[in-house]
Order: sequence, then C-alpha cells, then structure tokens
Amino acid sequence: MTSPSGRVRQSTDSDGVSVIELCDAEGRNSLSEAMVHELTRALESVGTDTRAKVCILRGLDDVFCSGGHKDMLLELARGQIAASDIMLTRAVIEVPIPTIAAMQGHAVGGGLVLGLACDMVLMGKESRYGCSFMNMGFTPGMGTTRLIAAALGEHRAAEMMFGGQFFRGSHFAAGTGVNYVLPRAEVWPKAMSVARRIAEKPRNALLILKRSLSLGKRLAFEEARTVETLMHEICFARPETAKLIEENFAEAARNDK
Repeated sequence: MTSPSGRVRQSTDSDGVSVIELCDAEGRNSLSEAMVHELTRALESVGTDTRAKVCILRGLDDVFCSGGHKDMLLELARGQIAASDIMLTRAVIEVPIPTIAAMQGHAVGGGLVLGLACDMVLMGKESRYGCSFMNMGFTPGMGTTRLIAAALGEHRAAEMMFGGQFFRGSHFAAGTGVNYVLPRAEVWPKAMSVARRIAEKPRNALLILKRSLSLGKRLAFEEARTVETLMHEICFARPETAKLIEENFAEAARNDK
C-alpha cells in the first residue's frame, strides 16, 4: 500500500514481516500534517492486517525523520492546532504487534521519539540524533519527556532535551536501551534479521506479549502528554516562539548546503 502522495509505503510479506517506509525525500521525512495523517493510517493498517507478525518502521538511508515540519510548528505556535491533537506517538505504541525502528539515518525531535516509541531500536553509528525543541523556544512534545529517558537514560536524555544538541549514533552504543548501533549500511539488514526471527513465532502469542510489554510505555506516554500539553500552552503563548522557529529552520537550511 502506498499513500496517495507517495510519502508513506506499507507492505507485508509472506513471512508476516510488515514494513512502513517514510520516503519523502524532498521534505526530508518531516512531520507535516499530511505526513502525520498518512503515517497514522499506515500504522492502523498494520494493526488490522491479520497476516502481520512484526512491523519495521524505516526512513530514507540518510534521514529517518527530521521532526516537525515548519508549517505545523508555526500553526502550533499560533494556536491554530493543539499539540495534544498530535497522537502519532500513541499510534506507534498501540500497534498490536512488535515494532522495530530501523533508524539508519538522522532523527530529530519528534522524529527521534517516533523511533524510540517502537519496541526495538536500531541506530546508525555515523548518523545524528537529537532533540531540537528548545532551540525553537518550546518544550519537548509527542511524549519525548518520558520516552527518551526510558530509552536512552535519564541523564543523557536531560542533556539532549535541555541543550538541544545532536549526537552521533556511536554516542548511544553503550549504557542505553538501544538494541543495536551499527554502521548505517548494516542497520536495515540487521532489522530484517531481527524481524524474521520474531515472525517465526505464533501471532497470537506475539499479540499477548506485546500487550503486556507495552503497558509501561503506554502509561509513560499518557503521563508525558498531560505535562507536555501544559508546558506547550505556556511556551506557545509567547510571541517570540514563532520567531525562533523561523530562525531555527533558516539556520538548518544553511547548514544543509
């Protein structure tokens, strides 16, 4: 299945391995309103596919997901949409089968937490990962404040969220909950290897175990969403936030050249 725009592709093979691909090269896999909608639909489709036993979420070779699209962030800052309405992280957590994030490329902000919401995580050694929310004048969202700490460690997560800096994947090779940190070219083959081993198991048993193991993450997300909504109401009420968003994207564009 390919979304009408071609930004999201989803397929399930004969072994029960389902793959969701973010493939918006032009938009650097940013989370625009359309991308969020299409990705959520793909996740829901996997959840209702009785053939699927495990799902891999992957992006482009050089970028997994670059986080919130500029237009969406400005709409948040102007109060045109509410941060609490963006439920993409919950959609990942609620996929009823095991999920694997094959993050061989860069992952930023909401794009990083999108991957960390999966049950298993693979990163690329040479790729960059970070939380840039504070660089734009507002606090983290999408469940970041709880999920990133659970995945990467409380103190490391605090440095990333407060400082807004980026780290190479090699930084997370030890002392975190990441399953594998590999050279970028090895991430996808390893993700498929892990998925095929899981797909050998009975689907009904996988569903039961997933429901049990995901409980802590579900609770953490709901707790984070409650606190993050309050923080966002305060941050987005400040007029300088929109200006900082514009400046951050302008600087990112210069650095990409």
